[in-house]
Amino acid sequence: MVVFNGLLKIKICEAVSLKPTAWSLRHAVGPRPQTFLLDPYIALNVDDSRIGQTATKQKTNSPAWHDEFVTDVCNGRKIELAVFHDAPIGYDDFVANCTIQFEELLQNGSRHFEDWSSPSKLLPRAQKANPSF
Repeated sequence: MVVFNGLLKIKICEAVSLKPTAWSLRHAVGPRPQTFLLDPYIALNVDDSRIGQTATKQKTNSPAWHDEFVTDVCNGRKIELAVFHDAPIGYDDFVANCTIQFEELLQNGSRHFEDWSSPSKLLPRAQKANPSF
């Protein structure tokens, strides 16, 4: 298994057409829950360690963040991005996720990675800086 050691710089750009889950609609009022807008944020993990979290964007299903996170990684295997709806009461609701294997990034040979993840179209961009293998 390939692991990553070095400085990771990742920019969280946007998510497009996020869909509210049935659980997030439990407090929706009115006849048209399909128009329910989320209060999304993204939690960023490398393996099992929390690296950061974007700010919550209010009332949007296509949020843009353009937040950058930089961290040293030792024996990293994967990057995980998870979108949550910032619930006003109780636990935040899971909406979508994306997992990027470092092996995929390293075998690609590129210093940049950009990918769309369905069905909610989460767009992560990762840049490798100072990698050592």
